[in-house]
Amino acid sequence: MSATAHGKVILLGEHAVVYGQPCLAGSLHPGASCDAEHGPGGVRLHVVPWDRSFTPDDGSEIGRAVGGLCAALGVSDAALTLTLSLPGGGGVGSSAAMGVACARALAELAGRSLDDHAVMELALGWERVFHGNPSGVDHTLAALGGVGVFVRGEGLRRLRLRGPVPLCLGDTGERSATRAMVEGVAVLRTRNPAMTDRTLDAIGVVVRNGALALEAGDAKGLGDFMNLNQNLLASLLVSTERIEDLCAAARDAGAYGAKLTGGGGGGCVIALAPGREDAVLAAWKTLGVDGRVVQVGR
Repeated sequence: MSATAHGKVILLGEHAVVYGQPCLAGSLHPGASCDAEHGPGGVRLHVVPWDRSFTPDDGSEIGRAVGGLCAALGVSDAALTLTLSLPGGGGVGSSAAMGVACARALAELAGRSLDDHAVMELALGWERVFHGNPSGVDHTLAALGGVGVFVRGEGLRRLRLRGPVPLCLGDTGERSATRAMVEGVAVLRTRNPAMTDRTLDAIGVVVRNGALALEAGDAKGLGDFMNLNQNLLASLLVSTERIEDLCAAARDAGAYGAKLTGGGGGGCVIALAPGREDAVLAAWKTLGVDGRVVQVGR
């Protein structure tokens, strides 16, 4: 039994989406694939890129997450092999891709036919193990793919694009748990609610205008909104010096816009640089980052 899932990239709107603002996001493919078969000795998940296995009782978050999936689907014996094509903890939806791929493979193994909504419900439980209070955008795009505006509690409104959206994607090499970054913004909001809410509202305005620019094929306009979004995220204290260095290098190399993607505190940076992707990747190379070009929403 085999199943796949997408990764994701947030073009605009991190953190504000937790508080009801929209975010603009798209899928990345490949994200994750999972093969499942019945096996003796209970449940075991082997993650190929890490060469590491997990079980429901090993005390790890991944073990607890896969144990929850198996309990929900009534599976007591399964050997899962998962191939992840995304950097773990990089803000590109790796955990959600793992959850959706595992949920689909286990459902098929159990002889159950699940629609996308049911898969997303299972993946939401998986995501809560890692992130506590996820917005829902990661597992939605992991299951559905495409590009759209996501609002918590409302779901994804797909956008019709005039053409492909290539982005430069670079990994800072830094890691910080999404849960910790979300909690940090919550603390900031408790201490200074008026300022924080103004910032979150401003991010919502950026997202709505950025979606219009994306639909119109206005790459320069979208890039300007990415830069503005990055400044607002920095004011929420979720950026780092390393992120700022990669963003500056991308802009100096000709990118229209560059920003963090995901929870921040490290992870990945994206840059929109039509026709200048090679220059951006070369600039990142001088900073010790091996970037790549990805297509959003394929």
